Amino acid sequence: QVQLVEAGGGLVQPGGSLRLSCAASGSIFSVYAMGWYRQAPGKQRELVALKSSDGSTKYADSMKGRFTISRDNAKNAVHLQMNSLKPEDTAVYYCNLNGKLGWAYAPRDYWGQGTQVTVSS
Repeated sequence: QVQLVEAGGGLVQPGGSLRLSCAASGSIFSVYAMGWYRQAPGKQRELVALKSSDGSTKYADSMKGRFTISRDNAKNAVHLQMNSLKPEDTAVYYCNLNGKLGWAYAPRDYWGQGTQVTVSS
């Protein structure tokens, strides 16, 4: 099985910065993408940023220019640098890995337990 462990959430003032990290462990045969999603109270989970193994990157429009995603492919780790944080960025942030356990397996999504980010003065 695959386990994703997140770290780095917390309370920050508006305009501040946080860095989230996620490390994957387990028998991962192939990783296609790693990234971050978030879910605010009463809202659906939404994409924050995704980085594919071919190097391509996708950001949600509201995060462009403020958030930066990076990956360490050798360690199956992904990081999210969040700058200029706003109160509306408050949410639980989830690490995501899309991959498969073996050549005969279908790709699927794996999720971390989530880390709370609160932006408030």
